[in-house]
Amino acid sequence: MIKLKTGKKVQIHGYKHDGSLHRVWTNSIVIEDCKDYLVTGNLKTKVIESDGRSWYTKEPALCYFFEREWFNIIAMFKKDGIHYYCNISSPYTYDGEAIKYIDYDLDLKVFPNGRMIVLDQKEFEQTSQLMSYSDEIKKIALNGVLELKRWIKDKHHPFDNVCLNKHFDSFKKMLGELESVEYTKNKK
Repeated sequence: MIKLKTGKKVQIHGYKHDGSLHRVWTNSIVIEDCKDYLVTGNLKTKVIESDGRSWYTKEPALCYFFEREWFNIIAMFKKDGIHYYCNISSPYTYDGEAIKYIDYDLDLKVFPNGRMIVLDQKEFEQTSQLMSYSDEIKKIALNGVLELKRWIKDKHHPFDNVCLNKHFDSFKKMLGELESVEYTKNKK
């Protein structure tokens, strides 16, 4: 897979199982590209839905994509603490155009107090029938939820504050540098 350079701006494309585009994040910054995972950050990023609606992210967020895991994790830094939104998804790919993955509907939300809730179970069941998910895909998706719960319980990276804070500090530094570069360019 193509290794992404730290500081590079990239798009993120989420697809559905049938190949249709589900959601696009127009701008995310690469924080770290390791052997097993990729970390990006975004702030006030435009998100475009499949129906054409768009919205902007409100708080800084770090996105963790994995080469072998069937989920991705978004850590959102809100006033009341860190909220995690975990998407059950295919492992990511990067093709030179965007970070890409298939969204399998199931989500796991984690609140700052550690409370977890599984979201979109009915949507998963409906979409799995509509798009003819194989038994293997359904099993992988459900196992992804269980694996995420284990990661949270064990404080596996990025659910540990040490690595998360390291990445967030790097992101804040990049934002400062990027904002000053863009500001300098605009002044000339």
